[in-house]
Amino acid sequence: MLAVTARLLPGAPVAQAVFAALAPRIAALVESGHRPGLGTMLVGGDSASGGYVQMKMAKAAELGLTSPHRQLPDDATQADLVRAVREMNDDPTVDAMLLQHPTPPQIDFEAALLEMDPDKDVDGLHPVNLGRLALGMPGPVPCTPAGIEALLAHHGIQVAGREVCILGRGTTLGRPLALLLTQKRPTANAAVTVVHTGVPDWADYTRRASIVVAAAGVPGILRPEHITPGATVVGGGVRYEGRRLLPDVDEACNEVAGAITPRVGGVGPTTVAMLFRNCVEAAERRAGLR
Repeated sequence: MLAVTARLLPGAPVAQAVFAALAPRIAALVESGHRPGLGTMLVGGDSASGGYVQMKMAKAAELGLTSPHRQLPDDATQADLVRAVREMNDDPTVDAMLLQHPTPPQIDFEAALLEMDPDKDVDGLHPVNLGRLALGMPGPVPCTPAGIEALLAHHGIQVAGREVCILGRGTTLGRPLALLLTQKRPTANAAVTVVHTGVPDWADYTRRASIVVAAAGVPGILRPEHITPGATVVGGGVRYEGRRLLPDVDEACNEVAGAITPRVGGVGPTTVAMLFRNCVEAAERRAGLR
């Protein structure tokens, strides 16, 4: 197989550009008397989840947003969580909110999500928002798919008119990314194929594509023999073993791809940036500025 030296596609410069663009919009909101607020909810004491929430709260403070937080105990019931969600729905200081995943086994995450005001759903995963995405209507877009579109655009990777293969059909990444990249605009407008591990010959599809997005959540599933030399590879799926991050993309793909996201610092920073973009847009809608 022909070896190609891959160009790295880091997410940090993309995130920095997003935050720079948000700064004057946040200032305009504050000037109008509306300080944006990102509400967070965490059930239980999982240290990794707690760290993620703290990071988002710290970034909110850095950007000048408020960050109301609700911490529920490990033994919280579904009714406790529903009550917390409804309180944030009614809280005028909260423009957008997130429920940190995973939740303890007694909690039905999807049922709690359905209780959320779709206009305050910062992750863009409420069925109403996924429906808006499918119809091309305005609303919060799932953060990781939006971040991937922004990452490809920032690094000058042409998407329009090209074949994109997404390995993974999950509702947080694979499916919404397919909806996003088929929309008619310069940074999308692609021919998108979605495959998954239940397709025996899935590699036939990934080898045909100019851009491959690994989103299966299966460590090392995408290997060099699964891509065509010079293709762009985006690692979107990961799995954790304790604190160890295991990406979908095998490191040897760097020797074949033309451009590739780094193992750490690729899609992650752009996902966080899009979360705050969704929050600011929600605040602008509530303040009548959109």
